[in-house]
Amino acid sequence: MKNYLVILLTLTTLIASGQTTRKYSNEFMNIGVDAAALGMSNAVVSQTADVNSGYWNPAGLVHLEGKQLALMHSSYFANIANYNYIGFGMPLDNKSALGISLIRFGVDDILDTTQLIDDQGNINYDRISTFSTADYGLTFSYARKLPLDGLNYGINAKIIRRIIGDFASSWGFGLDAGIQFEGNNNWKFGFMARDITTTFNAWSIDEAKFEQISGAIDGENQELPETTEITIPKLEIGMSKKWTFHYDYTLVAAANLNMRFAQNNDIISTSFASINPALGFEFGYTDLVFLRAGVGNFQNEIQIDDSEQLTFQPNFGVGFKYKGIEIDYAFTDIGDQSAALYSNVFSLNIDFSFFR
Repeated sequence: MKNYLVILLTLTTLIASGQTTRKYSNEFMNIGVDAAALGMSNAVVSQTADVNSGYWNPAGLVHLEGKQLALMHSSYFANIANYNYIGFGMPLDNKSALGISLIRFGVDDILDTTQLIDDQGNINYDRISTFSTADYGLTFSYARKLPLDGLNYGINAKIIRRIIGDFASSWGFGLDAGIQFEGNNNWKFGFMARDITTTFNAWSIDEAKFEQISGAIDGENQELPETTEITIPKLEIGMSKKWTFHYDYTLVAAANLNMRFAQNNDIISTSFASINPALGFEFGYTDLVFLRAGVGNFQNEIQIDDSEQLTFQPNFGVGFKYKGIEIDYAFTDIGDQSAALYSNVFSLNIDFSFFR
């Protein structure tokens, strides 16, 4: 029964009821990539300027001086779920650049006990099999400099593939758009609009498989869910400034405002939109060693006694860069500072321009 419920809840949670707009859909695309960015609580929309810009703000790809490759791995929920990312970017000319990236977020080796008991009530453990549930996001990015000095734009085209064993699968498509502007005195500003086309997912469900688990709870989930979900747009506005001390020391301070057009538990929430701030800091020495910290994901959580408690997510990180190779580490979680388990995130960036 426990495994029946796991599969049943997965199906009914991920598949929308009717062609409705959902507060949370394709959330795996919002977790974030690059340990350097995660260490700053994702407050990088304004200053991202490497291959990972394809995820954070494609406008930042125009700063690439050569081909770059990025890799990242992290585990969540006590290593139950694994998140892997690979990205590649390169300049096309002195005014434009392109990138491509792939994200996989999945849980593997889930027990499928739907065939454990046959029609006569006999139990046969040999009939137990395993399956995976995995989400894939493939992103194509393009960026270009605008005639106004310091102003750049970028766009993303995303293909979403979601698979729940052989029970259900979906295809989706969406677009993102971003802008960056670099002002005087190292001030930078960024704007990122995610899912501006209200990214959709069209699900295909195996009806025979669904019938096997639909009766797990009497009177509940007896009908096949509808098969289309739509992801609402999200906006991210950021600003940052960099200071240099005694030639060798640098400090970057950055802030983001993350806006979702739905009411939820964010620290600022209305019927029209919810806003969640994030702050990040990076201290660097000779562009070789970096220390990072950030705080974000501020939530007003309802307690058992109906009171509200403000929670937040602190992040920490370190980085090392040498001759085109950068290794970063972040210590973070996927929720707030008290409820979720912390994760160790590692990423690797390689700038091939240093090897020419």
